[in-house]
Amino acid sequence: MISQFFVYILRCADDSYYVGHTDNLEQRLFEHAIRKFSGYTSTRLPVVLLFYQRFDLREDAFTAERKIKGWNRLKKEALIKNGWKGLIELCKK
Repeated sequence: MISQFFVYILRCADDSYYVGHTDNLEQRLFEHAIRKFSGYTSTRLPVVLLFYQRFDLREDAFTAERKIKGWNRLKKEALIKNGWKGLIELCKK
């Protein structure tokens, strides 16, 4: 079996973004929905999946998560709307 890992972006009920990584995206979205963990999204439900990307290595998904978390809202929205290509266009402006 090939391992897969994901970085993902959720829009919370307060219109903020949450960035995370996981090895089971479907399960993790369910865990957010049922407030399995107390944390950022547990008080901002419901959440909506806006973006995800698959990685072969957990380390790569974690690195992408940390990088995206450091971005401003405009940069996150460029990624959400147009993928990595959107970031290139944003940087050209």
